[in-house]
Amino acid sequence: MVQQPTEYDIVVVGGSGVDTIVRVDALPVPPADSVMVGPIREWPGQTGGNVALGARALGLGVAFLDCIGDDRTGALVRERLAGAGVEFHAVISPAGTRRAVNLVDATGRRMSFFDARDPADLRMPRDFYLPRLRRARHVHLSITHFARFLYDDIEALGVPVSTDLHDWDGRSDHQREFALRSDLVFFSAAATGERAPALMREILREGRASTVVATAGAEGAYLLTRDGGDEPVHVPAVAPPAPVVDSNGAGDAFVTGFLYGRLEGREPSECARLGAVAGAFACTAPGSTAMIGRAELLGG
Repeated sequence: MVQQPTEYDIVVVGGSGVDTIVRVDALPVPPADSVMVGPIREWPGQTGGNVALGARALGLGVAFLDCIGDDRTGALVRERLAGAGVEFHAVISPAGTRRAVNLVDATGRRMSFFDARDPADLRMPRDFYLPRLRRARHVHLSITHFARFLYDDIEALGVPVSTDLHDWDGRSDHQREFALRSDLVFFSAAATGERAPALMREILREGRASTVVATAGAEGAYLLTRDGGDEPVHVPAVAPPAPVVDSNGAGDAFVTGFLYGRLEGREPSECARLGAVAGAFACTAPGSTAMIGRAELLGG
């Protein structure tokens, strides 16, 4: 039987919305009835949107699937994705489109308030997502609740799948299924600190992942593979090519750079280096708007 060519390098599922960026002098913000800040801005994207946008900026073939509202916020998401050439397919959610408020200090550090508006019974129909998964080289699942119900079909198709657990501490049940059913797992070491290596080993031991990456901001990242020993390998941070403005979206950019390397057949250590380059680049503009191109990524 002749295998049909795949159409998408990456299919991203879930995780779009609009971020409201509030720039503050320092975090935490002192208690007060009111605080004067600079211009408050809105940036469509969020984690799944940022990965899809970043992959497209690198020249990859991308399809992005999500549940969003038929509302103004959803229109902002559609407009930004269309402007960047991302193929976007949406199921209309009666709960509307997700939002987040990000407080960003003068160093680019942030604190985020996420809008958990998706109802527990929200689902993406199989006849909506399955034809696109069949044409994918790789699937990236955001940790939205409805995305977990795609794992059975992804495994049956034999398509590699990744996820970003963000600030998972290893205890919350919400992220556990994503951690244990993905081939490639990312998480932020911010919530785990010194426990990050133990959590990385746990994910490899109990799940199906072959590679786990713990990002650590300015400290770089840590890489652990199933066949690479028991201790994570440190991946040095890369100096941003311009002053740091906003760290929002840096983790998503790291994921995108890593996935680009993986799809090119590079070793995990080289994929992680590309992730570090992309993550550093993302910090140089507000609201996850700095999308690194292929030339900058490979020349970094």
